[in-house]
Amino acid sequence: MPENATAVIIAGGKSSRMLQDKALLPFGGFSSLAQFQYERLNKLFSKVYISSKEDKFTFHIEMIEDVNQVSSPLVALVSIFETLEINEVFVLSVDAPFVDEGVIKKLYEARTSTADVTVAVSAHGLEPLCAIYNRSFVAKAKIAVEKNQHRLQTLFDDLEIKKVVFEEEEKFMNLNYPKEYAEAKILIYKR
Repeated sequence: MPENATAVIIAGGKSSRMLQDKALLPFGGFSSLAQFQYERLNKLFSKVYISSKEDKFTFHIEMIEDVNQVSSPLVALVSIFETLEINEVFVLSVDAPFVDEGVIKKLYEARTSTADVTVAVSAHGLEPLCAIYNRSFVAKAKIAVEKNQHRLQTLFDDLEIKKVVFEEEEKFMNLNYPKEYAEAKILIYKR
């Protein structure tokens, strides 16, 4: 991992399938999934932020608030680059607690100077919220937001993408439903 690398946890979603804010669910011995992710990433990165619509967290973390009230990861990504003076950032969804240091290192090793995005590919397909974004992606991202086109995968068609394939399906488990959250709580204690 490069020195002075920055990570942002994306935690501004609606959590409609979970029926409650998943970023605030207790996890892995921490008061929330957001804090669990922060503590893990803080060991790997020189700076860790959280992207959200509001400061709803019970632990100290530097926030990046969305510049647009539309709830979308694309808005969060534009907000990150408008807030921070950085050239690249690793982003991870708050609901992906099994993405580990090995996955992150492999992404950094695979990135190239020409890629707008270096993105993980799992058995589920592209994982746009487990990726390294370069500032070069912002201009096209802003145009997409202005056109109200918020699908990251659609935007990827217009970008230089470096795909990094991973075989380990469990590492990309997303906690979208109560059942998945219950399974993940069991898995985390088996590690």
